[in-house]
Amino acid sequence: MQDDKKDIAISVQHVYKSFGEEEVLHDVNHDFEEGKIHGVVGNNGSGKTVMFKCICGFLYPTKGKIMVDYQQVGKDVDFPEDMGIIIETPGFLPYASGMKNLQILASLNRKVNSKQIADTIRRVGLDPNMKKPVSKYSLGMRQRLGIAQAIMEDPRILILDEPFNGLDKHGVADMHELIQELKARGKTILLASHNQADIEKLCDTVCEMDSGILTVVR
Repeated sequence: MQDDKKDIAISVQHVYKSFGEEEVLHDVNHDFEEGKIHGVVGNNGSGKTVMFKCICGFLYPTKGKIMVDYQQVGKDVDFPEDMGIIIETPGFLPYASGMKNLQILASLNRKVNSKQIADTIRRVGLDPNMKKPVSKYSLGMRQRLGIAQAIMEDPRILILDEPFNGLDKHGVADMHELIQELKARGKTILLASHNQADIEKLCDTVCEMDSGILTVVR
């Protein structure tokens, strides 16, 4: 039994989430195995982002529980450790450069130094020496910086909600390669994308979210 436990990175156990009268998640019950890319598909408003926010500790379930590395979110830990996150539009200080933004974020945990941050920025196809403020970044550049923020501390688990938004064909290909490389290094990745091709190409498992109900597709 102990060996089985090691295989589960995230366990969502009979989770419900309501905002007032509106039920957004309905009895979501699923285990996400370690070391795989798990796709979650569904239309806007289907509940994907709310589930991701519950996994990250940004929201708490109305009922049920979420375990990350066998610790209950909101009870054993407020926010799971060793997790990189990109949900919705990444928020950055608009008048600072990309490098400065990531240095400020990195100063909170002190896990990475400026050289490691610069290397991560290059890895997503940006120039760490660029002085341009983030307010002048294109949507695609901002998205790349968001991905750099998520991976810079080398987390074991990544929650990527529409990480390809705003990227051109070239950028999407670059990020596909990066995500496959991260999986090869043993990362567990939850990936939401509107694009079926992203899901088909990258994901080991696929779930569909519809009106707050999660169904296993493969």
